[in-house]
Amino acid sequence: MDTEERARLIRAGDRRALARAITLVESARADHRAEALALLDALRSGPQALRIGLSGTPGVGKSTFIETFGLMLTAQGLKVAVLAVDPSSSRSGGSILGDKTRMEHLSRDPNAFIRPSPSQSQLGGVARRTREAVALCEAAGFDIVLIETVGVGQSETVVAELSDLFLLLLAPAGGDELQGVKRGIMEMADLILVNKADGDLKPAALRTVADYAGALHLLRRRPQDPRGFPKALPVSALVDEGLTQAWDEMQTLVAWRKTQGHWDRSRATQARHWFQEEVRQGLLAALNREPQKGLMTSLGDRVAAGDLTPEAAASRMLELLGRGR
Repeated sequence: MDTEERARLIRAGDRRALARAITLVESARADHRAEALALLDALRSGPQALRIGLSGTPGVGKSTFIETFGLMLTAQGLKVAVLAVDPSSSRSGGSILGDKTRMEHLSRDPNAFIRPSPSQSQLGGVARRTREAVALCEAAGFDIVLIETVGVGQSETVVAELSDLFLLLLAPAGGDELQGVKRGIMEMADLILVNKADGDLKPAALRTVADYAGALHLLRRRPQDPRGFPKALPVSALVDEGLTQAWDEMQTLVAWRKTQGHWDRSRATQARHWFQEEVRQGLLAALNREPQKGLMTSLGDRVAAGDLTPEAAASRMLELLGRGR
């Protein structure tokens, strides 16, 4: 299938073509990479979706939240794509990719599309080609693209570089105000949602909301936020409570950012970031090709033997690269 035909099918909303295109952009083969770049270039002037990044620790209920939230959105006539990133084993390299199993009802919704992807060795909670998968979903006409991160801790801030809104899901009694003012993922969040605010956990959830709401007031105000944001809210994906209010707050924030010009500036800044990241990744990939690979091996052997310090060997390698060797 040529690039024009692929692009036509994706714009027409063909799910099989979209799934195959995401597989294409995730491929590491050189010929596939060339095809993927041509396809992305053909689709670059497509519509814009609302990109929502979602992170949280394992067990906080991300999949349950996404399913309930996604069903609420599709009931309003919106088309929702879910890009879920699963952790990969450092030993086997494999991933479970079980998010479709968790989101049983949403996966059957005709207005929803769920695509799990392995994180592989990529840090920051997202896969390396997640941004390109988002662009393909936008071209396919989805109104909302939900990006679920691996969910491992406070360093998962990369998702903020490819989303318009960043949601942080927390569990009840997950920390106090001191935990809330820690830098990193907390200061990147646009909304903090304390999940499982139901049953016996509801009082603890409300206390956690109050703690984090107080912590947010201590953080420096960001230029992309109107007064009152970011906010902490209680939600329950299990009994579907608080999600409508959370969605209303998201729409309020998006509307303000668009009218104030922050939306376009953020998209432009993100594009520049991913250009620089692609260059960095390309330079790292060059180290796995000859003659650089042989030089790395030779210097590594000398470091292991104690003939060179790691710092001296690295300096030598950078000097050789600077000479074009």
